[in-house]
Amino acid sequence: MQARRLKTAVAIAAVAALAVGAAGCAESERDGDSGEAKTGGTFIFAGAGDPKNFDPIFNDDGESFRPVRQMFDTLVSHKPGTAELQGGLAESWEHDPDGKVWTFKLRQGVKFHDGTPFNAAAVCFNFDRWYNMKGAAAQSQMIYYMDTFGGFAKNEAEGAGESIYNKCEAKDDGTAVLTLNRYKGAFPGAFALTSLSIASPEALKKYDANTVTQNGDSFSYSAFANEHPVGTGPFTFGGWDKAKNEITLNRNPDYFGEKAKVDKMIIKIIKDESTRKQELRAGTVQGIDFPAPADRKALEGEGFQVVNRPAFNILYLGINQKNPKLKDLRVRQAIAYALNRQQLVQTKGPGGAKVADEFMPDTVLGYAPDVQKYEYNPDEAKRLLKEAGAEGLTLNFYYPPDVTRPYMPNPQEIFTVLANDLQAVGIKVNGVPRPWNGGFKDDVQQFGKHDLHILGWTGDYNDPGNFVGTFFGRGKAEFGDQAMTEMFEAITKADATVDEAGKKAAWEQVNKDIAAKWLPAVPVWHAPPAIVVTKDVKGLVASPLTDERFNTVSVTK
Repeated sequence: MQARRLKTAVAIAAVAALAVGAAGCAESERDGDSGEAKTGGTFIFAGAGDPKNFDPIFNDDGESFRPVRQMFDTLVSHKPGTAELQGGLAESWEHDPDGKVWTFKLRQGVKFHDGTPFNAAAVCFNFDRWYNMKGAAAQSQMIYYMDTFGGFAKNEAEGAGESIYNKCEAKDDGTAVLTLNRYKGAFPGAFALTSLSIASPEALKKYDANTVTQNGDSFSYSAFANEHPVGTGPFTFGGWDKAKNEITLNRNPDYFGEKAKVDKMIIKIIKDESTRKQELRAGTVQGIDFPAPADRKALEGEGFQVVNRPAFNILYLGINQKNPKLKDLRVRQAIAYALNRQQLVQTKGPGGAKVADEFMPDTVLGYAPDVQKYEYNPDEAKRLLKEAGAEGLTLNFYYPPDVTRPYMPNPQEIFTVLANDLQAVGIKVNGVPRPWNGGFKDDVQQFGKHDLHILGWTGDYNDPGNFVGTFFGRGKAEFGDQAMTEMFEAITKADATVDEAGKKAAWEQVNKDIAAKWLPAVPVWHAPPAIVVTKDVKGLVASPLTDERFNTVSVTK
């Protein structure tokens, strides 16, 4: 790899491999399937919500990514337990001095689950598929793609811009060359995005993967996305039994990497946090994610393995400027001053949580130590509301009560605390609970129905563009900020800065201006998420990116 200044994804500060048990650290079965490391059996993990579907490109949330990550691989991956980049489907990569031409040397002998070969032509088929996607419905669901590449060959979705993708060429079976129109700081880290996983071209064509239809507020997806997802990963798709709320994944004996130790993995969807905990204690599931902060010590005391990941995330209160009153900066500042975030951290946050002043952790390049801060000040909030003529304001506050996220362990409780703070300064709050997928996310991110909402983000790689650029790099229905072109231009300029010192300074200025001049949302906290497994689970490697792969896991009885 060339030029350290262009290498954006590094290990998060002193993160060791967050491993559970002694098994799973060895690189076994890479060249064969001797069975020595295979333990068999079934590993059952409790998911916190329904996946949207299983086509990587149309997903952007953790509940969808959990099964997708087991079935698909990306060109670049992360060293287990860290944010450090390593080879995935590409053994190595390099770029030209301008960071615009990326050459990938691909693994040989890899096959998709349908038996078709993985090669450079397959890589280019996927990149060309994304770029040439047609239809506003399909494009609107490719959130990660638009955040990374900007737009399409023909833009049809709202918010799509100029594409930085130029072309992909298969020089030979083992060499794919990707050409961009300009440098972007997201790379090479973005090549590890789950959304940019490589799927079987034959399966994509056979099962009409590009078919996405919209009926009112609902989206429907293809047979590929719902019934026949085909990747190269350590597990193959065994079905989604919606009556039983179970997704079945089967061991792929032909996987090129470390083969799965269990025969089968089941993701059992249990939306209620208390019920997940009960099933863990009953032994009907062997793992849960994102336990309530108050339960972590108790579970550890009962003999469960509780692993706290670093807080590489952000929870924020989103503000939709589609509401004319919320276009006034003074009103948005009043909302920020009204929130007692420190009390929220102390009463509802997990241990190690801290108030956020910016939209990215302080370990990321470009974090500015001297941004404008909004300490709890209800009197200042009332003053600003009066000055703006916004006294007696009524706002619709959307939140998802049925899901638990790494940055949002209890949405109902967080909503209640924040709503009470707002009402204390004279803002009337109408709470609007909506189901996570097929409700909340579409209402907020696609249709902009809300005035306020709580949402957040876990970093995919260690670059400011993955946080600030993702949220505010282009106009979005989520924030109703399409008119904030000065903000978009500043972020684009920072993201295109190659010199590391210049890049740091540019992003620091962006963060200062977000806090003082633009304030499209209010950062709330950074919170360490936990993952819990029973004592008979070995080999789990927890990820600071919540990017767990379960092929290393075994279950002993």
